[in-house]
Amino acid sequence: MIAIVDYGMGNLMSVSKAFDLQGFPITVTRNPEEISSASGLVLPGVGAFGDCVRNLSDYGLTTPLKEFIDSGRPFLGICLGLQVLFEESEESPGVPGFGVFKGKVVRFPKFKEERLKVPHMGWNEILIQKEVPVLEGIPDKSWFYFVHSYYPSPEDTSIIAVKAEYGIEFTAAVSKGNVFASQFHPEKSSDLGLRILRNFAALCGEGEKRASA
Repeated sequence: MIAIVDYGMGNLMSVSKAFDLQGFPITVTRNPEEISSASGLVLPGVGAFGDCVRNLSDYGLTTPLKEFIDSGRPFLGICLGLQVLFEESEESPGVPGFGVFKGKVVRFPKFKEERLKVPHMGWNEILIQKEVPVLEGIPDKSWFYFVHSYYPSPEDTSIIAVKAEYGIEFTAAVSKGNVFASQFHPEKSSDLGLRILRNFAALCGEGEKRASA
């Protein structure tokens, strides 16, 4: 069972529906025991860095999430679910992130070009930096959907799996070990986005279960 973390904010409906429509078993939960026993964990998010960190703490989910990541089972972070894996964010000064990855989340600069609005919202081309299982079958320079004003700046550039360009080049996804997290929204990115979710489900062992059902 894939668990999608409900911490009182985020795009829970669209993420859960995207998995459900493909026939994968999911549960939307804030129950630490369900999170601990899941085959894979998804942390979605839309909103502010500080609110996300506080809500996870208030629901008693910070430790279960960190323990799950340390367990080696597949973890998928989406948008804000990517950002909170870093140490801090310019959006919420003084609020520590999970620190799974060293580095901080920074805001896009104010662009001189009128067409480059912040937040960055809409479809954009991705530039794949390294091969990882979640990206299997995703061609380089594919288009994915973004909605964000901030992006991560990792200290260790080897974790960067995907970049994109919006006035500047920025990190669009990271991957290390069992963790894959994207700034773009797979659940809103049509067939290729669904492919990413299928790849993730397969890593969780759910693809095989569905095929044998």
